[in-house]
Amino acid sequence: MPASGLNRPARQNGLLPRAVKRLVETTDTRAGRWFDNVVKTLIVISLVTFSIETVPGLAPEAAALLWWVELATVAAFTIEYLLRIVVADRPGRFVRSFFGLADLAAILPFYLSLGAVDLRSLRAFRLLSTLRILKLARYGRVVHRLRRAAAIMREELILLLDVALILIFLSAVGVYYFEHERQPELFASVFHSLWWAFVTLTTVGYGDVYPLTLGGRIFTAFVLFIGLGLVAAPAGLFASALAQAREEERERAAKP
Repeated sequence: MPASGLNRPARQNGLLPRAVKRLVETTDTRAGRWFDNVVKTLIVISLVTFSIETVPGLAPEAAALLWWVELATVAAFTIEYLLRIVVADRPGRFVRSFFGLADLAAILPFYLSLGAVDLRSLRAFRLLSTLRILKLARYGRVVHRLRRAAAIMREELILLLDVALILIFLSAVGVYYFEHERQPELFASVFHSLWWAFVTLTTVGYGDVYPLTLGGRIFTAFVLFIGLGLVAAPAGLFASALAQAREEERERAAKP
């Protein structure tokens, strides 16, 4: 009997972390779903209160209430962050992961702002608190599917990025030789021409810098056609990767 009594606390202490781990990391229980819903609600509340704080002419009483709401949400996020570190199989890996950094970004700006003296620095740190919207990524199946699609097409994305950088540079060189003599201020060098090349290849075309010579305009037409293909290619690849990611989800769900 004494031995059994001595072992009982040890078993209870062993069960507590497992219960907390299921609560924090899984959604297959009612408590786990409740925990996730509470965190999601707090994220939305914190973002809404941040937006309300930007309303001009806010009454001091309202500003004080919003500050207390911010304090409560940050306290809850801090507890959640510490719990996730405690129950993580590899705490160091979690801290360096995307979700770990997102959780840290949700609370760090508040603590940094407490030590700020300059009000402009305070506002800057408060703006960073909007990064807590990244915490919602943990709870969305769509976000997980997007991450899987990005992983599937990672090599293709890197290849397209390399091609895009090469085309931007070549476009900047080309328009520089066509437009430098006519517009020496806007196309003073290849580096000055990079902005035009970037907005043209991405088909944005702000219109702040544009060619005036005939050769420059013909060259721009070719660059625009290339830019259309450059923008369309990732869209097709991403759609294919999303379809593959969805099929993988269905296969996992079909397994017993």
